[in-house]
Amino acid sequence: MSTSPIEKISTVRLGTDGPRIGVQGFGAMGISEFYGDTDQTAARDTLEATVEAGVTLIDTADVYGSGANEEFLAPFLAAHRDEVTLATKFAIERRADDPQYRAVNNSPAYIKKSVEASLRRLNIDVIDLYYMHRRDPEVPFAESVGAMAELVREGKVKYLGLSEVTGAELREAYAVHPIAALQSEWSVFSRDVERSAVAAATELGVTFVPYSPLGRGFLTGAFADAGKDLSEGDFRKFQPRFTGDNATANAALLEPLHKIAAAHGATTAQIALAWVQQRAQVHGLTVVPIPGTRKRSRLLENTGATRITLSAEELALLEPIAGQVAGDRYPDMSSTSAAREQ
Repeated sequence: MSTSPIEKISTVRLGTDGPRIGVQGFGAMGISEFYGDTDQTAARDTLEATVEAGVTLIDTADVYGSGANEEFLAPFLAAHRDEVTLATKFAIERRADDPQYRAVNNSPAYIKKSVEASLRRLNIDVIDLYYMHRRDPEVPFAESVGAMAELVREGKVKYLGLSEVTGAELREAYAVHPIAALQSEWSVFSRDVERSAVAAATELGVTFVPYSPLGRGFLTGAFADAGKDLSEGDFRKFQPRFTGDNATANAALLEPLHKIAAAHGATTAQIALAWVQQRAQVHGLTVVPIPGTRKRSRLLENTGATRITLSAEELALLEPIAGQVAGDRYPDMSSTSAAREQ
């Protein structure tokens, strides 16, 4: 365990009137599921490092490990409640008797049931930021957001967030109740959100929280072909852009990242994160990416990216990459905002 002082990252405000949070957050998903086995002791040490480094937005969801991720975070929250802004999510249903089952549920009744379950697992009295994880177009948005707003009035939730919504949907929701954060995939490989969501977030003063800013590890060089390099049970083996011919083609797109990283004496992960962090200046909004890791050393590497500034020339080298990526983000894109863009 490191004993040397850790440099804290800078802070920004969540939404228009929320708390100050670190300019980089932490995605806890991989601790419990999706990326293979986890060393629980190392993961707990990594969580401690978040507070030491000023990474105060901790992101989870009820679907991660079917509640196990929230339960894992509970002892950490008990020790650091005043230092952490806790975000969790509802909407993706799973079934114990069918591991492959997924459904999106935005009904007010489901929302009320979900928040109570999350509060219990997290062992807290109030959720700082509560997201709708995915949108169900069959449920009127005003009903769903109205039910979320009721949670704020009841004191069970402080701020509301949405994930994978379009700019038009964000504006529609905001008309019902202020939205503090929009979480969607955004990276040098994935720029769907720039079609409409980014502009709407800028207009409304909504903090943008990019998930998978490191392309689920692909941008770091952690693997070259998910089908060959990753263990059974790793869900990246089923993501089209990370396997076979797509993976080969996409790996070739990383050459500018390697070139820029060498010039900065940095890693490709840091350059990819610096690109995401710099979207704040490019688009004029608050951006708080949430890379995930289970290792303290990687967390500190990630926070180092907040102190890297890419030149106009370097940004220009990275600009065309997303348009050349082969393969979709998911095998089924129907629940993403990209599927509902006009």
